[in-house]
Amino acid sequence: MTHSSSRAWIRHGVIALTSVFIAAGCSSLPSDSTQPAPVVATQSGAQIQFERLYNSSDYAARGVGPTRWLADGSGYTVLENATDGGQDLVRYHPETQQRTLLVAAADLRPSTDAEPLSIADYSWSEDGQKLLIFTNTKRSWRTHTLGDYWVFDLKTKQLQQLGGNAEPSTLQFAKFDPQAKRVAYVMKNNIYVEDLASKRITALTKDGNDTIVNGTFDWVNEEEFFLRDGFRWSPDGQSIAYWQLDTAGTPLFTMINNTDSLYPTLKQFPYPKVGETNAAMRIGVMPASGGNTTWMNVPGDPRQHYLVRMQWAGNSDSLLIQQLTRSQAVNTVFLANANSGAVQKLLDETTESWAEYVDDVQFIDEGSAFTWLSERSGFRHLYVVQRDTGRLRTITRGQWDVIEVLQINPASGWVYFIASPDTPLERYLFRASLDGSGKLERLTPAQPGTHSYQLSADANYAVHTFSDIDTMPVVDMIKLPEHQSLRIIKDNQSAQQNFDQLQRGDFEFFQVAAQDGLLLDGFLIKPADFDPSKKYPILFYVYGEPWGQTVSNSWGGERFLFHNYLAQQGYLVASIDNRGTRSPRGYEWRRSIYQQLGVVTVRDQHDALQAMLERWSFIDADRVGIWGHSGGGSQTLNALFRYPESYHLGMALAPVPDLTLYDTIYQERYSGLLPEAAASYRETSALTHAANLQGKLLLVHGTGDDNVHFQGSERLVNELIKHGKQFDYFAYPNRSHGIYEGAGTTLHLRTMMAEFLQEHLPAGAR
Repeated sequence: MTHSSSRAWIRHGVIALTSVFIAAGCSSLPSDSTQPAPVVATQSGAQIQFERLYNSSDYAARGVGPTRWLADGSGYTVLENATDGGQDLVRYHPETQQRTLLVAAADLRPSTDAEPLSIADYSWSEDGQKLLIFTNTKRSWRTHTLGDYWVFDLKTKQLQQLGGNAEPSTLQFAKFDPQAKRVAYVMKNNIYVEDLASKRITALTKDGNDTIVNGTFDWVNEEEFFLRDGFRWSPDGQSIAYWQLDTAGTPLFTMINNTDSLYPTLKQFPYPKVGETNAAMRIGVMPASGGNTTWMNVPGDPRQHYLVRMQWAGNSDSLLIQQLTRSQAVNTVFLANANSGAVQKLLDETTESWAEYVDDVQFIDEGSAFTWLSERSGFRHLYVVQRDTGRLRTITRGQWDVIEVLQINPASGWVYFIASPDTPLERYLFRASLDGSGKLERLTPAQPGTHSYQLSADANYAVHTFSDIDTMPVVDMIKLPEHQSLRIIKDNQSAQQNFDQLQRGDFEFFQVAAQDGLLLDGFLIKPADFDPSKKYPILFYVYGEPWGQTVSNSWGGERFLFHNYLAQQGYLVASIDNRGTRSPRGYEWRRSIYQQLGVVTVRDQHDALQAMLERWSFIDADRVGIWGHSGGGSQTLNALFRYPESYHLGMALAPVPDLTLYDTIYQERYSGLLPEAAASYRETSALTHAANLQGKLLLVHGTGDDNVHFQGSERLVNELIKHGKQFDYFAYPNRSHGIYEGAGTTLHLRTMMAEFLQEHLPAGAR
């Protein structure tokens, strides 16, 4: 159902931006809202070849890695491949492009005859004189957070491995203290501090084991709250605040691996499904030199609440803690005394569905206030909260959402953020004054499409990435606030030329009304030899859940190319963003699907189909297909089962047929708690309606999916068998949720999908 990615508005690899309309019965934005014009594509050109698409880089659009801007304003650092192997760490001045070699790959050899370290990630000490290197990584749960850490001293050219005699790839989340004299890290669920000069290692916690987790998190908190790094140095370096989890009582999920050894092996890990026991969470503060922990006295049953965010509150004496109820309807903000553990409530966000936690909280005005994001006005906006009273001051306002906060800069008095007030099909950079005056400036020029930014520390420069539906990402260095382009960093010119040479039909964005009048955004790709007097089969791509959108004026990557391939074969390809998708359309739009996943979401999809059939006579109502992955796989099943007369084919990849099988944090957030919401769970689960299947179904799942478990598809198989329903079923051995591991997997999957379509929903005009 979920797939980690960027925290704010991107998930499951889907970015989307649709028209701003709020809940059912509400009116549209002002009349100056715009939509991109239809893209008239190449009518003659090359055919997409699967072998070339999936076994070459001919169409691969490459971006750039995270830019590490230096705090002193001297430039930014990047990794470059060295002549003799390894990676050089190089600093560039953003305007003059002056290049300075800071760390040579040759200096990163652990011994004279060893290869240079392969750098997976790195960070600088505050003074910029020491480099912390993360290497030799492996997965903990779904992300590579385990590995080895080394410190390189730029003055002495000394390279030092951390962890003493630790086993390889067992350290996590290493961080310098503010003075860069010590490094703290997690190893096997305990927190350690290592003195760089003496190499002395102090175990700050000693109770970590298979169920007690210090300084990191279990599977479900990592996946759904993006909680991974679970400790924070105090600003003065004297203390460390950390999370501790007790997973005892959380049921263990067991996965079987039949392929990697002679006999099957089992993997078990705590995974709380809907209604099951969560890990208990608490937050404590301990001396960085070792000693007792002072636990913060946050009220409430620790297994019925989530401590979703924690940070030092502008000083070394207090913490700011965000606590969600288990239903996630209330987010309460506490100020905790780090010395006594006493807490006081500052504010809360209370809803009838789910409340959002807030990243990017920053203390300003010498710690007397902090920034906050809230949907209390009906749209997501930025506020400043007074620390002593909890009183809010509005920074941004209007019938539009702040999508992502990029930087809060008290020195300049500006906050920089992404928004698109006129059309959520796109993304632009804005800044607003922190003084509450309401001053708002759009910094992105009038270039329709999707813009993203990596800002320098002073926000005078940024790495800027632009794309639209017809343009692969173009990356340049810009100067702000004038948005002056200084140079192109990456233009993907070769891949763009290959794409431009393809035979493609017209692409257009459009809107249709749901049965209650609410306008929904969509896109439509037509075959290159399109004849409006004939009828064509149509395939819908759906995600439809709160963590993804599918309609945007941005480059669509591999999936977009796959859809263009299908259009070349003679299919219409379309997608609709139903209500509830994570679109900047306001609070009511996003919350309108509470306890209605698979019902209202799919009703919108069906309404859109009916409206399109009325509008366009070239759609063949007898050849309608739908497909999706993860949450989109769930919506595909519900479309087939709820509207069997309208959808004749569905391809469901890694779906959640029974919502009670998914994890507590995600599913209870959108579907409610048991037993109160039991009837809703039955109604919204595809299993309940499986007997209605009439069309052709392709069900695909990876047996090694630790996110959306293979177990759900097995239950669906049994239900379909019980009702005598024939279908196609394919299990990818030991593949995870993305179904991509192993040579040839993606090519095999897409080929199977294309052939299934051609067999049961023949392409071409009639």
